[in-house]
Amino acid sequence: MSTIRFETKLFTIGSWTILRVPESASAKLPSRGQTMVEGTINGFHLQTPLEPDGKLSHWFRVDKAMREAAGVDEGDTVTLEIEPTKEWPEPDVPADLKSALAATPEAYNLWQHITPMARWEWIRWIRSTSQTETRKRRIEVACSKLKAGERRPCCWNRNLCTEPSVSRNGVLLEPTQTTE
Repeated sequence: MSTIRFETKLFTIGSWTILRVPESASAKLPSRGQTMVEGTINGFHLQTPLEPDGKLSHWFRVDKAMREAAGVDEGDTVTLEIEPTKEWPEPDVPADLKSALAATPEAYNLWQHITPMARWEWIRWIRSTSQTETRKRRIEVACSKLKAGERRPCCWNRNLCTEPSVSRNGVLLEPTQTTE
């Protein structure tokens, strides 16, 4: 696949700095769901998952380290050059899920043998709720399904935004502030 080039402005939602991929650039990606990309932001190398925004485009969080390395901040216009990659790095496994997997050897065994992309999907499904009890139930269900040999979560819309702190009803929120 060829390099996708675009410019866009960084903005904030709550305490997060977000980069929204323009629809025209997002349309060139292989999936409306989560997609791993590699490339540059203002010349700084990045590899990051693009999350769906629930509106047929994508976004990602630009954390402090990336902002500092790229020399950018909220309100700045940035230049990106990205390409989808099939190489998914290992996700950071949340402590509660890690503990549940350790307590369920059959689930942990399959977890070790599924692809990193599948592990990202399980984590995405689990974290897509802001309710503590729902999260606990999803972890229990994930362990049960993994124990039963199911390699991926099923029956949920992968094209929706699943980060509760920046979305409502599966759609990325609008910026909370802008810099002119």
